[in-house]
Amino acid sequence: MILSIQYLYWLAGLILAITALMTAADRSNPKRWTTGLFWGLFATAFLIGERLPAVWVGAGVLLMALIAGLGGVGFGRHDNLPDAARRESAGRLRNRLFVPALAIPLVTVVGAVGLKAIKFGDVYLLDPANSTFVSLGIGSLVALALACWLTRDTPVQAMRESRRLTEALGWALVLPQMLAMLGLVFNDAGVGKAVAHLATAYINLDIRLIAVMVYVLGMALFTVVMGNGFAAFPVMTGGIGVPVLVGMYGANPAVMAAIGMFSGYCGTLMTPMAANYNLIPAALLELPDKYAVIKAQVPTALAMLVANIALLYGLM
Repeated sequence: MILSIQYLYWLAGLILAITALMTAADRSNPKRWTTGLFWGLFATAFLIGERLPAVWVGAGVLLMALIAGLGGVGFGRHDNLPDAARRESAGRLRNRLFVPALAIPLVTVVGAVGLKAIKFGDVYLLDPANSTFVSLGIGSLVALALACWLTRDTPVQAMRESRRLTEALGWALVLPQMLAMLGLVFNDAGVGKAVAHLATAYINLDIRLIAVMVYVLGMALFTVVMGNGFAAFPVMTGGIGVPVLVGMYGANPAVMAAIGMFSGYCGTLMTPMAANYNLIPAALLELPDKYAVIKAQVPTALAMLVANIALLYGLM
């Protein structure tokens, strides 16, 4: 392949490494050394993580968790344009501001659909196993170029803005990767079997409605804990969905899986662990309450959980 997903990892690592250096050099950040170390460790995982012994990578992850847990990730000073200048720039660009943002999904779709089968001899243009992610990376670079062209600014300013957003999000930016690893650990540790044992031992699953409620609410609860419906799915489906709903009650596996994932998404709406959905928007919009997005979503999530219980009970 010509364009591998490894290049995307290296690009992310390079951006994080520059962020770490800029943070360490920022004397306005009272925690600049620990914050710089945090982002430096994260950058190392992207840049050379596959070449390091697994125990070293694990130690780096634990050190990152220790730094974040002790409040070592701080926020520096960032010089923003005055409001008048920002409004003038927005008025000049008007709807063209959306061009870079819209370019990302457009290039991603074109690459994933139209370019994934292109070969030069025996070599694919895009990584065939990760064509969508590679296309997303290309789309992001195209969007960066368009943004610099429209605003008449430089990639250096883009890097400054990247650092500002990274520091605004803080340790929550790392949560998706951490939670993905947690889901694998839970799966390998047999948490699904433990859930099945506890549920059958202490809950009367002989009642069909109770079994449905345990599965639906369990998917939401595990997603709240782990921040990721995909991590909760093998735990609850292996523990309750397959052996109880499918095995005992003959549920349609497709219906069970679809509504189960939907229930997990309801949990996503209610947890700060899903940082990319709930904390990042609050940071980007500079909301005074970083949990404002979650508070607005909880009523919808609870209503959908009730609907999911009814749907699964009636359709399975």
